[in-house]
Amino acid sequence: MAKRPLQTEANVERLPSELKRRKKKNSLKVTPGTVIGQNSKSRRNIPDGNDKRASDSRYLPTPELSALPQSTIDEYLSSNSIHIADPSTDPSLRPITSFSFLPESSNDLYLPLEKFSSPTPIQAVSWPLAFAGRDLIGVAETGSGKTLAFGLPCLRRVLELNNSETSCKPCALIITPTRELAVQIYDQLLRFSSAVDVGIACIYGGSPKDHQRREIRNASVVIATPGRLKDFQADQTINLSGVKYLVLDEADRMLDKGFEQDIQDIVKGIPSTQKRQTIMFTATWPIGVRNLAASFTKNPVTVTIGDSSDIRANKRIKQIVEVLQPYEKDSRLLELLRRYQDGAKNNHRILVFCLYKKEAMRVERFIGSKGFKVAGIHGDMSQTERFRSLEAFKSGSISLLVATDVAARGLDIPAVKLVLNVTFPLTIEDYVHRIGRTGRAGAEGLAITLFTERDKALSGPLINVLRAADQDVPESLLKFGATVKKKQHESYGAFFREMDTTKVASRIKFED
Repeated sequence: MAKRPLQTEANVERLPSELKRRKKKNSLKVTPGTVIGQNSKSRRNIPDGNDKRASDSRYLPTPELSALPQSTIDEYLSSNSIHIADPSTDPSLRPITSFSFLPESSNDLYLPLEKFSSPTPIQAVSWPLAFAGRDLIGVAETGSGKTLAFGLPCLRRVLELNNSETSCKPCALIITPTRELAVQIYDQLLRFSSAVDVGIACIYGGSPKDHQRREIRNASVVIATPGRLKDFQADQTINLSGVKYLVLDEADRMLDKGFEQDIQDIVKGIPSTQKRQTIMFTATWPIGVRNLAASFTKNPVTVTIGDSSDIRANKRIKQIVEVLQPYEKDSRLLELLRRYQDGAKNNHRILVFCLYKKEAMRVERFIGSKGFKVAGIHGDMSQTERFRSLEAFKSGSISLLVATDVAARGLDIPAVKLVLNVTFPLTIEDYVHRIGRTGRAGAEGLAITLFTERDKALSGPLINVLRAADQDVPESLLKFGATVKKKQHESYGAFFREMDTTKVASRIKFED
């Protein structure tokens, strides 16, 4: 697969020159599994006697990080709405708020970071925990920098394993719900892995198996979608018994797509939680994801950016909801496209979402017939056609992309100025993920939704999302009602109650 340039997630600033090649000098030695807390005196042994995961993982905060006043750390956590839930009673590790606080390295792993100004909040908090060998659950919005949050510790861990007697291939596995997201992760990690000569393979359905089989042979890191990975497990193309670092990215999306059993089957071929480190990332934190986390992790630290209790949209995205009749959509769509691609805005990227494949094809033809340069991405397209459309959109050769929800999660398409929902999605979660394609990496964004009476069942959840993000709620939308209907189980109806299996049952005592 051809190498592609890394898409930056922050303002471009040069890293201080002394960080370009940090050499390992006078590294402090600690006993296996020891982790440093908020100061150099607060040490704790995380793994139990049977835990083999952190035996090679040593992390010490730099003296500069340890010297920061606790008030500075507290202010950083508070201002970024960072919440950390750690089953350990010891203080949490300090966030790596600057690249200069990264642990020293004897190689060029950090060199590509010169394109970034500073770590994102999820990176700052996740890195020390992942470096220390802890299991981690990260709950953060899309576009928050999650790929490097798990990717940098992944590569560092692989380098440790490759330099030890326990070298394995693959020793790291990253599972993701879609092929587009798998390729995106591959592209980002390739920039870092190339600097340190770590082999990476990306496997997914819709492409020839023989080429992917050849890539797997020399790969220390495998990025995979569940279906193709199960195929390769079944025909013994891949052996996962040496995996020491497991990542489940977009865990909530994998459950939405019905991959839970596939993931359970895949993990059976991986060493137990006692012998591996597990990282999970998710945009939402429903009970289903909590149960999945409970079965795959060991004493994980949960890091939440913002409030995960409700579905919330990025407040940097201005949301506009227009209520209209279905027959008015085409004319309104043209008006909006002409307004936001006029003059100096001609090259502004606009992502147009439709609900179904046939609708997306019709809208793409309609827009193209009006003189706009447009491409599409949906399930009926071949993998090559989908990649071609995405690359044309990313490169700017076309500035309009019509998509179904296949592109709504995880894809890092830079500088999308406008998300335009021609048809409302089936769930409010998908709405939030759709509009999350804009307003990424600290930028402002705009999302316009064409809402009709056919969508009124979701008016209540939509109103709640708008209010939570301090957006205007049009009177025409309020007329449909603000009530949120309770979800019903397909077999048990409204009487079904989903239980959180991660909670320990309380003991009831009876008096004699």
